[in-house]
This record gives sequence, C-alpha cells and structure tokens, in this order.
Amino acid sequence: MATDTELACDLQRVLDPDGRLIADVELPDLSPDKLLHIYRCMVLMRALDKRMLGLQRMGRIGFFGSALGQEASVIGCGAALEPDDWVLPALRENGIMLVRGFPLDKYFAHMFGNALDVMKGRMQPMHFSGRQVNQVSWSSCIANQLPQAVGVAYAMKLKGDTKVAMGFVGDGGTSEPDFHAALNFAGVWQVPAVFVIQNNQWAISVPVTKQTASRSLAIKAAAYGMPGVRVDGNDVLAVYREVRKAVDRARAGGGPTLLELVTFRRGGHSSADDPSRYRDERDVDPWLMLDPVDRFRAYLESQGLWDDAMEVGLEEEQRQAISVAVKGAEQAPAPEPETLLEDVYADDPPLLDEQRALLRDELAQKP
Repeated sequence: MATDTELACDLQRVLDPDGRLIADVELPDLSPDKLLHIYRCMVLMRALDKRMLGLQRMGRIGFFGSALGQEASVIGCGAALEPDDWVLPALRENGIMLVRGFPLDKYFAHMFGNALDVMKGRMQPMHFSGRQVNQVSWSSCIANQLPQAVGVAYAMKLKGDTKVAMGFVGDGGTSEPDFHAALNFAGVWQVPAVFVIQNNQWAISVPVTKQTASRSLAIKAAAYGMPGVRVDGNDVLAVYREVRKAVDRARAGGGPTLLELVTFRRGGHSSADDPSRYRDERDVDPWLMLDPVDRFRAYLESQGLWDDAMEVGLEEEQRQAISVAVKGAEQAPAPEPETLLEDVYADDPPLLDEQRALLRDELAQKP
C-alpha cells in the first residue's frame, strides 16, 4: 500500500514563480543539451498552438484544442519517457510527439486530414497518433484512454518487456467510471503504468471544485494502492523529476503511480468554446505570473544557457519551419478512396478483395 509520505498533497516544486531554484531542492538529472531540448520543444508547442488557432479561425482546419499555459506539464512528461514507451494522450498532450521527433509536416497534415496524414484522414482533428513515436490516438470519450493504458501495460508485463505506458486524463475525467476501473486494475495487477492527471482547473465549464471533495486529486491514489504525487504543472523541472521517478519505478517492476499536475487552461476548452461565459477572466491573471515558458527561460538564463539573441534565433527558426510544414501539409492531396479498405486485416480475406474490385469499378465510372 502507498504510505503517507508517498501521498504528497504538498505541491512538488523545483523552481519558484520567478524561475529561481528553491533552496535545498532535489534537481533532476538533466544535461545542458537536454535542458535546451526541453525548452525548444516548449517554445515550439506554444508557436504551434498559435498557428493552429489562426488556421482554425481562417477556416482551414475544423477544430483545435489549445494547450496554452500547459507546456511544462506536456513536455516535461514527454522528456521523461524512453523512445520505446507508449503514450495514450487526452486532448492536450500531443506536444509529446514533438519531443520524440514526429515530423512537423505530418503533424499539420493530420489537422488537414489528407494523404500525408499517417492516419489517412480517418480521425477528426486533434486525435493525433503515430506508430513511429508510440502514441495511440484518443477517441474523445472521456477517460477511456486510461483502461487502454492499463491494457498496454499489462501486455508489456506478460511479455516481460521493460517498457512503460503513460495515460493522461483531465481533472474532469477523474469523475468518470473509467478512471476508477483503470486505477483499480492497475493497482491489483501492478502494471508498469504512469497515470497523469492534467488538473487545469476546468472540465469545459465545470471547475475542479465541483468534481471532487478530496483535498487533492493525487490523494485518490491511496484507494488503489499506489503512490500519488501532486506536482506544480507549470514547473517543467518538477514535472520531469517526478514523472521520471514514476517511470523508473514502473520500469523496475514497482507498479503504477498517479500524478496530479496542477496547471491552468488559459484558453477555452476548444476553438468552439468561449470561457468568458462561465469563468471570471480575472482568475487567469495569477496564472500568467506562473507562465511555464517564461519561468523555465528565466532559469536557463540564470545558468548561462540562454539569452535574448538565442531566443530571437529560435523564434525565427521555428517560424520558418512551421510555415514550410503548413505549406507542404496543406498542399497534399486527399486520401485515395481505396485506402478505406486498408489497415483492417494482416492478410485480406476474399470478401475484402471483392469489395475492393467493386470500389474500383465504381470509381472508374465517375468523372
């Protein structure tokens, strides 16, 4: 069973709000190169967020879910994983694909749903997936990726693999039956899984205070026999440190961990949402002072790893890369109709061959 020490309801931090190291804090083991990679990915994630919202407002893509203000929780988690680990995200964790090197043009192609999209346009926008980065698409049903993460982790355990499955959920998703089912099975079976709650304070229009009477979300881990840790989700070093501990524990056979990353959703739930209708926008102001990108940049500058000239260069480099990626992705053709019949069977049965022939005849008769 989890001990009281493991059920840390105190917020775990490495950096203070101004990006200074907290006295006597445990620093994560990160090289300068890794620190800079994390920062570049955070900046890129924010730049993509801005470009995606612009594309949606112009009608060039249909739907977008912003992760503005949550870059530390996303990139910190991704950086703590190994390449062979699996990710089962919710709406706002797709920046992990960037950490793992997913191509920008294919990233945008998914939003256009064309032939360059690795899923061949079969999923609605924001349902990213990529076998090359071991990420499974979510399906919009709240919290259902958590039982799936348990299944992936259980398969790894049966096969004797030293891999970890990481499943994400929002604060609202902790009210779903799938949250209970997943954590209960994970605790009983002691699977190599890490569960991450992105507590961004709002489940669309419902505040976290109306989701639970618990003094934290992390403390719910006690009911399932696993450690629960509450982390400042806007402190990327704290996120990395605590997630890495949980990942290493799972990989070594120690079982699952539940992490609550306390952050804030600065925008709407999606591009179709107006948060001003249900939220006092003055509530956003304190979180602006905890901006995860600015906070981490201040730390890097204090360590002599970053400066204004490097920032300007990075912004220009990413601006050009994004523009090239958008242009290439948007110009890709629509998926061929015959792709509808692909990726179903390892070896096509005769019936599918007949259907493919019928489809070809039908298409031949069309102009």
